[in-house]
Amino acid sequence: MIERPAARYGRPSMSRRTRRRIVVALSALIVVLGAAIAFVGYQRLGTSEVKGELSGYRVVDDHTVEVTVGVTRDDPSRPVVCIVRARSVDGSETGRRELLVPPSSQATVQVDTIVKTSRPPAVGDVYGCGMDVPAYLVAP
Repeated sequence: MIERPAARYGRPSMSRRTRRRIVVALSALIVVLGAAIAFVGYQRLGTSEVKGELSGYRVVDDHTVEVTVGVTRDDPSRPVVCIVRARSVDGSETGRRELLVPPSSQATVQVDTIVKTSRPPAVGDVYGCGMDVPAYLVAP
């Protein structure tokens, strides 16, 4: 490389070697941060101890829908809570219920529940399930 005249252009603030080291260090930092974010995201969103799936639903009347939920969990000895909802024809949520799934000897169980609605329901739905059961759902 041809050196530039320092009298005309001033002295370079950083050498090429220093700039290269900074670029390598920043690239390594970006890769490490990306891996850390991916790991945390996978831990929080990737694997779940419990999975709830809609097995079926039946519209009973203009204010009631019966929902059947299939719940699969890693540890069947622990209780699970599922949020079950009813939706109207336009897709809006018209009813919601928290469903306690008690401990069982089987990893997968089917549970039926009734959801009361504020408008005529069109479909029953499982919003999600989790292992954090609220105290008010567990019998004393």
